[in-house]
Amino acid sequence: MSSIRIECVLRENCRCGESPVWEEASNSLLFVDIPAKKVCRWDSLSKHVQQVAVDAPVSSVALRQLGGYVATIGTKFCALNWEDQSVFVLATVDKDKTNNRFNDGKVDPAGRYFAANRRIVYKMEKDEQIPDGMCIDAEGKLWVACYNGGRVIRLDPETGKRLQTVKLPVDKTTSCCFGGKDYSEMYVTCARDGMDAEGLLRQPDAGGIFKITGLGVKGIAPYSYAG
Repeated sequence: MSSIRIECVLRENCRCGESPVWEEASNSLLFVDIPAKKVCRWDSLSKHVQQVAVDAPVSSVALRQLGGYVATIGTKFCALNWEDQSVFVLATVDKDKTNNRFNDGKVDPAGRYFAANRRIVYKMEKDEQIPDGMCIDAEGKLWVACYNGGRVIRLDPETGKRLQTVKLPVDKTTSCCFGGKDYSEMYVTCARDGMDAEGLLRQPDAGGIFKITGLGVKGIAPYSYAG
């Protein structure tokens, strides 16, 4: 088995980084910072990061077949034109619930954009790891980022058996995706909100973007919104 390597490729200090998506055409990683209300795009070749500010917490971003991107902003499905940084509302839900927002979103193989809201609350014991964002590899296995667990785990979705654990140097891992050449790299987002000064000293890369290589497995390209 190849040797696993973990590196922080972008020290972005995201308050809560989420929704990493690889854009093969531009060799870039898209992601959001939910409470900072911004969508980011990191060019893996130039190492430059660009940002688009929006008017509400943005919980996910995805590719769009027509060009540009789509994002869940507050309780709105929106189209995002990166060139002029314009946002166009496609649909709005829960108009009567001003304090609600989407929590996550992904595009399915049929090109439909699904998003979940924050109306369901789960009780977790303090020592439990919280499963957060996830992705699927080319072998059909599930990779899950464990919030407050500082790791991503590989699971067999049929048996529920844990197949692999990769520990990261930050606790608040939030989501993961495959990208890079042949989708052989994994990118992991994380958060820094809620950490005290001592915790940030121990984990200076909290809120950054991590790249994992040498997993010995490849991912699949993300699906694009068909609308």
